[in-house]
Amino acid sequence: MKKVIEFIKSERFKEIFRFCVNGGVSFLVDWATMLFLDRFVFPENLHWISIAAGFTLSVILNYILCVVWVFKGATKQDFKSKVIFVGSSVIGLLLTELFMFLLEKIMPAKNAKPIVTLIVMVWNYFMKRIALYGMKSKNE
Repeated sequence: MKKVIEFIKSERFKEIFRFCVNGGVSFLVDWATMLFLDRFVFPENLHWISIAAGFTLSVILNYILCVVWVFKGATKQDFKSKVIFVGSSVIGLLLTELFMFLLEKIMPAKNAKPIVTLIVMVWNYFMKRIALYGMKSKNE
């Protein structure tokens, strides 16, 4: 129990909490964009464009929030870290498209999206952290 309390008080826990808040906000942008484009812009056979557009907007917001708020001290990014961040986001998009494709066979997109987001969030946390800090955090 002592280790749990220590972890809750740690900077890593605060970072994960900020990442989850950032993820929640980014998710809302992603989901709302997908639903809006599906409803008003694209026909059903172009649903994948709605998914990609929502994801892209959320990645831009996510990057900005990760650099200025989530990962403290990560404000100076070199080209390599930006490539890793964007590359991991592209892989996240591919995972999102794949899982959406699979889950939409058994449930509506509006229900599948939150599930897929939670799955891809784990990938995103570790890859964004590596992109912005390298393999170790600034405190390690």
